[in-house]
Amino acid sequence: MIPVITNAAFDELVAPLRGELHAHCYRMLGSIHDADDALQDALLDAWRGFATLENRSSFRAWLYKIATHASLAVIAKRPKRISTSDYGPAATGTDLAASLLEPLWIEPYPDDPQMQYEQRESIELAFIAALQFLPATQRAVLLLRDVLGFSAEETARLLETTVASITSALQRGRAQVADRIPARSQQATLRELGEPAERALVAAYVDAWGRGDVDAILSMLSRDAKFTMPPIPTWFVGHESLARFFTERIFATGWRLVPMRANGQLAFACYQGPDFRLGALQLVTLRDRAIVELTGFLDPAIHRRFLLAER
Repeated sequence: MIPVITNAAFDELVAPLRGELHAHCYRMLGSIHDADDALQDALLDAWRGFATLENRSSFRAWLYKIATHASLAVIAKRPKRISTSDYGPAATGTDLAASLLEPLWIEPYPDDPQMQYEQRESIELAFIAALQFLPATQRAVLLLRDVLGFSAEETARLLETTVASITSALQRGRAQVADRIPARSQQATLRELGEPAERALVAAYVDAWGRGDVDAILSMLSRDAKFTMPPIPTWFVGHESLARFFTERIFATGWRLVPMRANGQLAFACYQGPDFRLGALQLVTLRDRAIVELTGFLDPAIHRRFLLAER
């Protein structure tokens, strides 16, 4: 049996896995702040129970078991996270409803340049949103099996159930997620677009916002493009609705956009005039070469987590 470990020694042992464990909690919960809470609880439980770990080679799987159960405990206490477009119908005018603290909205996740292609796919906004519609255990099974690569037997041990239950949950989870995510991931779309075309798209988009050129922006959007602004529940869809909202509301002031990445996707820090203070973190979702969705996260707490400059 392994003796009690010091805080410093445990932190050093966990350090190489902390990032991927946090990403796992985020996938489970759809919130970077909930992931913070779940991971903190998980690591405290792991430190307290380290002496019971008899096989050091199973340390990673053991941590994932604890992190998964910590996430399941959070899910049991809080409403599920949703996207704005799942809350109610699109707006028909340009008036905005007041921000809502509940329901809880899906949050973005900081980009990690060290993430591999497959890992980036598993934090894309559409995938995270689809996961939140799964029952909690089904969500855990799909992530452990399809994202993290644990076998059915390992997953059954981690979730303390049977292989038959794991197999059944995985089949149902895959079918439900497939119905809710695009046919192609953002990673595949960006790879096909290529870096020169991506740079040109980003430059044109930044320029159009800087000039307040609604027609130029619309030319980059699909006809069925959506614009959402959590925690404001109001959202817009289609060129006609977007043109009216952009003209009457968005470009009543000037904007400056700074390119970045979030959730493995194109994103922008959006600064609003006249003194260009940070107003939103906007994620862009592409379909082929057109923008199909704009998600502007307005919560200052999210901006702080991304370490965005105030101006």
